[in-house]
Amino acid sequence: MLDATKTQRARGLLTASARSDVPPFMVMDVMAAADRIEAAGGHVIHMEVGQPWAPAPRAALAAAHAALDSSRIDYTSALGIPSLRARIARHYRETYGCDVDPDQIVVTTGSSGAFILSFLALFEPGDRVAVTVPGYPPYRHILNALGCEPVPIETHSETRHALTGEALLEAHRKAPLKGVLVGSPANPTGTMMTREALTELIAVAESEGIRFISDEIYHGLDYAFPAVTAAELSRDAVVINSFSKYFCMTGWRVGWMVLPESLVRPVERLQQNLAISVPTLSQIAAEAAFDGRAEMEAVKRGYEENRAILIEGLPKAGLTEFLPADGAFYLYADVSTFTSDSYDFTKRMLEEARVAATPGIDFDPVRGKSFVRFSYARSAEDMREAVRRITAWLGR
Repeated sequence: MLDATKTQRARGLLTASARSDVPPFMVMDVMAAADRIEAAGGHVIHMEVGQPWAPAPRAALAAAHAALDSSRIDYTSALGIPSLRARIARHYRETYGCDVDPDQIVVTTGSSGAFILSFLALFEPGDRVAVTVPGYPPYRHILNALGCEPVPIETHSETRHALTGEALLEAHRKAPLKGVLVGSPANPTGTMMTREALTELIAVAESEGIRFISDEIYHGLDYAFPAVTAAELSRDAVVINSFSKYFCMTGWRVGWMVLPESLVRPVERLQQNLAISVPTLSQIAAEAAFDGRAEMEAVKRGYEENRAILIEGLPKAGLTEFLPADGAFYLYADVSTFTSDSYDFTKRMLEEARVAATPGIDFDPVRGKSFVRFSYARSAEDMREAVRRITAWLGR
């Protein structure tokens, strides 16, 4: 038997590191709870996770099948398959009229892999990086895990919940910032930045030596006006995108970055060591996905219908206040009429009404107690049923 000292030491070997002590990504916990209800025979309307209901484009599926039938699935270059990088560059010309060198594109394991690579390449432990609240939780959690300090900046209705240069400067003057990360369309609000607002924000950041990261994962899902890419406005910005949302390829785990030339080799070295390369089959499918734009535009029209169903239906349930829903597929609703605890609200709504949604505290630990994020990425029938269930549950 081990003596007491050796037992204590052995237990110490099993203690998790402090850097692993990040909050859970709550939407995944909600999804797991919903899955347990369904496994027991219940029927849940899923509005918690930002996952398209539609499959990947037919062209992507066909390319994957063909590769499995005829090819070895080997490692690729750490930067990605050259033809995929060239196709992404062509996408920027076709969609934005913007010239991007394929050599500045890096294929990543979804946008999540891109965040890790960009944070490691840009920042040192202790660096302060601004993020907006409400905002995507893993921004903060990944930065914390890497030893950086996320600096939340509140957004307000006066600016349509978009970050302004003035707010960025105010935070920078309190203590210097090394970076800022902005998403447009944003999660969870759906807010989009106009060309003028994004141009001003990038100019302010760069004038102060603040590195700019643009999360453009919801590009293509824009309803109010066309989304603008930071790649068009700055050669120094880091642009992150993914095939997950517009192209309905969440589980394929493939995204990309557009990098300043000076960062390509550092990111390549990191990718070589952290992942070797992105799954080859996913890259093959992703390149073909660009040929499925007509299918994806039809899916997008479905989201617009869903958005209209919720904007018209939820007020009848008593949920009358939403943040701007310019793009993406989320509605961030004020539930303060009914609760000051969005976690308890969504827990009861799942258990009693069988509707899964994400508590606002996942996106904003302070003001999020009064908000709930509803994803409308599923079918129109699901959205109508969700409105019916929520209305009955709230007694309207």
